[in-house]
Amino acid sequence: MNKLEAKNVEKTFNQGSVGAVQAIKDISLDIKEGEFVSLLGPSGCGKSTFLYMVGGFETLSSGSLMLDKKEIKGPGPDRGIVFQEYVLFPWQTVFKNIEYGLRIKGTNSELSYTKVNKLIDMIGLSGFENKYPHTLSGGMQQRVAIARALAYDPDVLLMDEPFGALDAQTRSLMITDLSRMHKETGKT
Repeated sequence: MNKLEAKNVEKTFNQGSVGAVQAIKDISLDIKEGEFVSLLGPSGCGKSTFLYMVGGFETLSSGSLMLDKKEIKGPGPDRGIVFQEYVLFPWQTVFKNIEYGLRIKGTNSELSYTKVNKLIDMIGLSGFENKYPHTLSGGMQQRVAIARALAYDPDVLLMDEPFGALDAQTRSLMITDLSRMHKETGKT
């Protein structure tokens, strides 16, 4: 069964103006449930724009974009996204940043505590649970952002060059962990 269907998707910024920029032209694809897909292309070709449309953060200029046979009209808890830049709440600790989605979802505190600590261990930040983002390196902040996206267990995980800020060793470990997580959960 198709999890995501894109039909003739186009995105033009500043449409109708002299400075219009067509970021995406006529993309069609079907992604099956549980499939692991990578979008490849040069900088500026529209990869991030497409992910942001799937995430519900950007609107389409034309075409259709469906998730589970429903039109994507905005962000939703069925999609987790990890941005290129680590987007963390500066006023919350590592633990609270990762726990955020679980709190919104209403997950009981005992389950949240266990899940967040497991993720903190997985991303190699044990001992940093009570630190604030400004005290962490860029790579550490990105690992927190990845864990936060995984914590509330979305159906689809969208990642926009999430390992770009990580050192080679950590990147390799995170790729291994992501591969393991995909095999265990079958997430799209």
